Amino acid sequence: MDPIVTCRGVTKTFGSGELAVNALSRVDLDIAPGDFATLAGPSGSGKTTLLNMVGALDHPSAGEVTVDGQSLGDLKQAQLSDLRLRKIGFVFQSYNLVPVMSACENIEFVLELQGIAKADRRAKSLEALRDVGLVGLEHRRPAAMSGGQQQRVAVARALVSRPAIVLADEPSANLDSKSAGELIDLMLKLNDEHGTTFLIGTHDPRVLERSKRQINMLDGEIESDTRH
Repeated sequence: MDPIVTCRGVTKTFGSGELAVNALSRVDLDIAPGDFATLAGPSGSGKTTLLNMVGALDHPSAGEVTVDGQSLGDLKQAQLSDLRLRKIGFVFQSYNLVPVMSACENIEFVLELQGIAKADRRAKSLEALRDVGLVGLEHRRPAAMSGGQQQRVAVARALVSRPAIVLADEPSANLDSKSAGELIDLMLKLNDEHGTTFLIGTHDPRVLERSKRQINMLDGEIESDTRH
């Protein structure tokens, strides 16, 4: 099967001249359908920058990124926005939920942007909440939920449109040990049962020890790539 993500010679430079810093240096990477992969490494190793390249949130200074068969460098801004909306799910450490919306409304918002009819939006959102174990909390707003519950809503929102890949940047950083363990269990379950492809940036050993593939980064380069 063709890779979901392909990176070839991806370089990202911030600044110029003597102040130039290479956040990524000639990175080559393939992410296959069904991968549960982690980008590991200390702060400044390039994990978040690489996730931003794959997520079409930033563009490389050199090299090529392809997502689900589309070269990101060939797409205009509106096309990149559409690709992010339909092909990529995002999970952030700060949850990024809309505080005035209920759990169900936060999930539905993605489908509304996609032009899905209201009845279908509600059905898909409730199904996503069932997948993450939050039946009965669909009308609860973020402030009335624990951090672990909010992160589950964020995962449901990322998954509701069945994207080609889910990108997660330090998803366990703000969670206690119990909630972090439950989040990892959930993501692994979705990977096993639905074949959802995950690429997770983390330095959390609780996540790394459960990873199926660990990609170690240092100084903007991939040091090792190991399948467990």
